[in-house]
Amino acid sequence: MAPQRFHEQFEQIQRSLPDVPLAMGPDDSAEFIYEKGVVLARDGEEAQVVEDAVRSHFTETEGLVPDRVRRAGPDTNRSGITRIHVGDPGEGGRAGDHAVAGALRALRETEGRAGRRLVSRNHVVSIAVNACPGDEPVPVARTERPNPAPALPDDEDPGSRVGVLVIDTGLTHDYRSYPLLARTRGDVQVRETDDEGILQQYVGHGTFIAGLVAAVAPHTDVTVRGTLNDAGAILESEFGERLFDAVEDGWPDIISLSAGTSNGRLDGLLGVAAFMEELRRHDTLLVAAAGNNASAAPFWPAAYASLPDHADAVLSVGALRGDGEFGACFSNHGPWVKVYAPGERLVSALTGFDAPVPYVYQHSTYEACRYGFAYSCTCRSPRHTGVLSEAQASAPGKPDQVMFEGLASWSGTSFATPVAAGLVAAHMTGGRVSAPRAAARELLALHAEFAEVRGAHVPALLPPTWRPVPVGLS
Repeated sequence: MAPQRFHEQFEQIQRSLPDVPLAMGPDDSAEFIYEKGVVLARDGEEAQVVEDAVRSHFTETEGLVPDRVRRAGPDTNRSGITRIHVGDPGEGGRAGDHAVAGALRALRETEGRAGRRLVSRNHVVSIAVNACPGDEPVPVARTERPNPAPALPDDEDPGSRVGVLVIDTGLTHDYRSYPLLARTRGDVQVRETDDEGILQQYVGHGTFIAGLVAAVAPHTDVTVRGTLNDAGAILESEFGERLFDAVEDGWPDIISLSAGTSNGRLDGLLGVAAFMEELRRHDTLLVAAAGNNASAAPFWPAAYASLPDHADAVLSVGALRGDGEFGACFSNHGPWVKVYAPGERLVSALTGFDAPVPYVYQHSTYEACRYGFAYSCTCRSPRHTGVLSEAQASAPGKPDQVMFEGLASWSGTSFATPVAAGLVAAHMTGGRVSAPRAAARELLALHAEFAEVRGAHVPALLPPTWRPVPVGLS
């Protein structure tokens, strides 16, 4: 049986959020994951409107109990969001939630009259929906060079250094032993290995990203916040608040964010709406990953780049395949993706170099690309057998284990994003453009090349030190 990547990922995320019953949405589809029995509303009067409307709807709907409708709090927070219980999360399976669907239907007419969204599912925001991220990391020898290779810094002007904030998993404990990260600071990963000393899934994701920023833009002060330490997954209701936490010490020039979710809508995430409004008041540029679902469905927060109120503040980034000429098989796409950058088989630091560390693959590769592409993509190469995939097999095989000694090759829009963020940062210093949003506009206008994605010619940013990887065709 072929691997079922989304269902495997669902199991992984559910284990990372053991006290939060989850469902797939909208109806056992591979589009998004959300909390069962709960909807979100804005604090204050709107939360009361939602409660009243849902309670009235349930009174008239057989099988649902209006007394279950109650606020889960808190009533006030910086994200301005309240969780409202609308049903028993223990009822039903993972294939959708009848109570949540009923609550959304109850507000449709009211939302139409109000002219704006009043209620939402509580989605899971993750660094890896439907993939991991585009693949799992592959060991690279210490003698290999990073790709992109470190740019040669010009004479440094201390006043020109750019601040890049990476919101992701935390740094590995020995990250400073990787030379490019000597000046990086931030949160250290809470727990790197399991009880048997095996590196846990997604550990090193933030370290890998920080290494890419530092390679592309040596004149940067990189700070990593471990907002997504818990297997890269967090509820939307908490995500907005954690984004505010990440900028408590000040708004940086650039935020690199390699996480998000689709939600079946065109108007963003209710849980991050307050943060996105605050972002507009600053000159910070949010560079956000387009996601790895091979889909044209908007992926948030990246898709805010397509909304007029936020277009100047957000740069959404898709991934190019190894040769840089076409889109990677896994990359999301569509008019809401504003630029593409190399995102397949990049090389950066997964860990520091203190000691080798073992890793057991979680997902098996496929016999053929699961998205129907003909080149030798990360769906099927290099071959490995994973724990989560074999758990579903009738005759399970032995998962493959590898050793990491520092560097890794990894793929995903997660990694195209810091490449683009680094190029904006480098343009700010090299081009002496001090404002990050202006630098992004100028970079795209003057220095973007073009690639082909799903038959469309799209802007592409290629670092000067990036080495194309040969792409074999099947």
